[in-house]
Amino acid sequence: MIEIRWHGRGGQGAITAAKIFATAAFKAGYTGVTMAPTFGTERRGAPVFTSLKIAREKIYDISPIETPDIVVVLDHLILAEVDVTAGLRSGGLVVLNTPKPLVAYDFGPARLAVADITGLSVEAGLPQGRVNSGIIGSLCRAFDTVPFELVLAEIEDEFKTKKPQANVQAARLAYEKTVVGDA
Repeated sequence: MIEIRWHGRGGQGAITAAKIFATAAFKAGYTGVTMAPTFGTERRGAPVFTSLKIAREKIYDISPIETPDIVVVLDHLILAEVDVTAGLRSGGLVVLNTPKPLVAYDFGPARLAVADITGLSVEAGLPQGRVNSGIIGSLCRAFDTVPFELVLAEIEDEFKTKKPQANVQAARLAYEKTVVGDA
């Protein structure tokens, strides 16, 4: 089982991003897929997280993730408010939306993948702060398990009435521009 915890702010689309990735993973043969969103006070800008578990067999545990393999962070500023790496398994992966380079961060033994998803999303034609499609592209670059073309098809389907091509382009740009470091 692969456990992915997504951290963002209300309104950024962390839950939508996890749902898109979950659907693509299911279509790629991960027949065990569970998602468990967790909200504090539901307001735009408040920290939120969601848990996504994927496996090749059925998953019976739907509890929030405590020891993730991967942490996806939609806003680097949240690092000052939330310990996003709490429980991260040794050698795990952190995927981070940030304009800063890899060397600006030290997550110990974790691998780190960074890209300026915010800037790339705007470049793709999305409104400022709409980063969920881009962060999925970054995740796909750092964690090559679910076929990227399948993920792009899910992004296009999810946003079929809300700039589907701009969302796909944001994911493509993020995929191309993500820098992945060694553990």
